[in-house]
Amino acid sequence: MEQFNDDITLSSGRWWRRFTLFLTFSVLMPLATACNRFSSQTSSCVRCHKSIENVSKNHTDCISCHGGNPETTDKTASHLSMFGPRNPSDPRFWEKSCGRCHRYQLERVKSNLMYTNTGMIKNIQLTWEGDDKRLFATEGMKQFNAAGQQIQTFSVAELNNLSGELYRKFCSQCHVGIETGDVFGASHASGCAACHFPYNDVATYMGNDPTVRGKSPYSASHTLTGLPDNQVCSRCHNRSGRIALSYEGLYDGNNGLVPTRGGLPGPKMISGARNVVHIAPDVHAAAGMDCIDCHTSRDVMGDGFAYENMYRQTEISCADCHGDAGKPPQYVVISREHEEPLRESGQYKMRVRYGMRMILTAKGKPYSNVYTQNGKVVVLGKRSGKLFTSTVITGTPEHTISGHGRLECYSCHSRTVVQCYGCHTRYDKTEQGRDFVKKMDTPGRFSETEDYRTLYPFPLALNQRGKISPVTPGCQTFITVAEPDGSLSKDEYVARFKGKQQLRFAPFYSHNTGKHAVGCAECHANPTFLGFGQHIVEGRSIKGTLLCPLSDSKPLDGFLTMDKGKVRAYSAITRENSRPLNQQEVQRTLAVNLCLVCHASAKDPIYRKRINYRDLDDSLHHRLLAPR
Repeated sequence: MEQFNDDITLSSGRWWRRFTLFLTFSVLMPLATACNRFSSQTSSCVRCHKSIENVSKNHTDCISCHGGNPETTDKTASHLSMFGPRNPSDPRFWEKSCGRCHRYQLERVKSNLMYTNTGMIKNIQLTWEGDDKRLFATEGMKQFNAAGQQIQTFSVAELNNLSGELYRKFCSQCHVGIETGDVFGASHASGCAACHFPYNDVATYMGNDPTVRGKSPYSASHTLTGLPDNQVCSRCHNRSGRIALSYEGLYDGNNGLVPTRGGLPGPKMISGARNVVHIAPDVHAAAGMDCIDCHTSRDVMGDGFAYENMYRQTEISCADCHGDAGKPPQYVVISREHEEPLRESGQYKMRVRYGMRMILTAKGKPYSNVYTQNGKVVVLGKRSGKLFTSTVITGTPEHTISGHGRLECYSCHSRTVVQCYGCHTRYDKTEQGRDFVKKMDTPGRFSETEDYRTLYPFPLALNQRGKISPVTPGCQTFITVAEPDGSLSKDEYVARFKGKQQLRFAPFYSHNTGKHAVGCAECHANPTFLGFGQHIVEGRSIKGTLLCPLSDSKPLDGFLTMDKGKVRAYSAITRENSRPLNQQEVQRTLAVNLCLVCHASAKDPIYRKRINYRDLDDSLHHRLLAPR
């Protein structure tokens, strides 16, 4: 008996470990198998949906995502408790479907601008009705901003004015909370599936399930796309700023139905019956990089905080990978086993490893695919597995020119910037229009025409960061409203902004970057870059020439005039702290032309110091600048 007690004492540690392990399995196994309770052999789902593709190796059970009853062969009974007829990731159901396992991702998406669209709605309000001190979003909710302050948003369904109508009937089709299934080349699902179950151009299922094949609107396949390709982004980002088109090197001209090159339409058809022609693609696209190779998941899916504008949510900058004039790219060493780059890279062609030096974003967070190795910055293609080497420009002569410290990188390196001038919007209450948020037809239908579009040159102004950047019309709108009796309550009306009836421009990055920058003489000698638009120069005066009958004293494609050396702004730059260049800035920029005649190279030592125009008073410059 004594020996027996000793045996128990000696083995008590081993016994307790075995008991704990048994208890753990007893509790967790039912949970672990909850997502796979019904195999393809026993589920009635696959008896009807034969040969349907597995979502992924981790998603093999139908009901864990779709709901429903897999134990009955009656179609109506089995579908009765499903999360929607087709898409369980729709926001109406995502708490019960995707959110059950992917809570971290869902909470980020719920505050993401692609879902809330607070920035778009806010800027429409500022343009057409002014700020009423309320922040509207896709749905009303309480969220937190990046400063940790709680903010309240109100549902855009309650915005009963022209701004609300425009968003719900016109803009909202690109919003990821709403399905768009009938637009060629631009249809997408709602919720998580908008990016992770892509539609093809005709929104038709072309997989192996015979019961669904050929039906629309469905994703092209039942297979999960963990890492979306560029076509997913292009489904939405082919309108307005057209950044997806510019990135790929495509341009839809002034109107897709009008010949665009050589008297013929473009070689490719996209949404809205538009033809596109080929232009130079972004240098990153030409190298083979996808959108997601630059943009982090926090850019695309959100970081959990609510933002009012896109530029606040976006966390990347050119300097992250290329450095700036005085500081090279910064990095952090992966030192813990659960850091985000380790988790996120699980789907990449190459996984991030412990000890790697990951490059930091402009917000100080590590990339999951950009690292430094042997003194070089390397970008890993998340989908392709390709390795791209990023050129570091820190300290190079072209990037240490005195006076250029306020320039955004893309002010010089943008090949093109899409500029749509004269947007004429008509809201006709005699016709019915689809309200995509309220899911019903109501009186009022929108239509748009434009006056003019161009790519280059492009105007520059100060953006919200106090940096000089390209700007584009945003939104340069003339509004006509036809009442139910056909009378016009507004006739080509220019809305008030910042207390004045004026057009406006918005800071913009076109996603059409080139390795070679805009030439020095080109930028300093062409007033179009400074905001004068198409123009004629008469002595010390600059006059705009692109006139619209509705704006005959204020040209469409600029925001500055110069009369006998005096510079005035007549349009606004949106975003806080943004403004056109002032008179002193314009005069200094144009004065550099005197130097460029002889000092044309950025490597010239005079550009390493602040320009002193008194240097022109010596005998050499007097002789060179004397009238001939």
